Amino acid sequence: MYHTIVHFEIPAEDVERLRKFYNKLFGWKIEKAEGYTDYWLIQTVPVDDQGNPKGLGVNGGMMKKQNPEHKFTYYVLVESVDDYCKKIEELGGKVIIPKMEVPNMGWWAMALDPEGNHFAIWEEMRK
Repeated sequence: MYHTIVHFEIPAEDVERLRKFYNKLFGWKIEKAEGYTDYWLIQTVPVDDQGNPKGLGVNGGMMKKQNPEHKFTYYVLVESVDDYCKKIEELGGKVIIPKMEVPNMGWWAMALDPEGNHFAIWEEMRK
């Protein structure tokens, strides 16, 4: 498995202002996510029927900032969130949000690297 960035999230004080900014700047398609109250999906590249990018690129999301320290987050694909949470801690990082499920999609956890940089890990649900 390639451990590549598979998703990103941009927090915003004013989601509509930031949505317009990225749409006009890069032409990104940003629409409210179905079934979520405060989450917008960002398409930097077109997607197939399952929501997977059709070409090179990474799609993401945007949400209202949860707190003043809420940072841009990138998600790295891993085989097992449980195994990688252990590995993060062993290597001097810190898991700050433990494993959580995204129903019918997979699991994620949030971490800090040894320098305090924020990132997340993502395990896809096997179908």
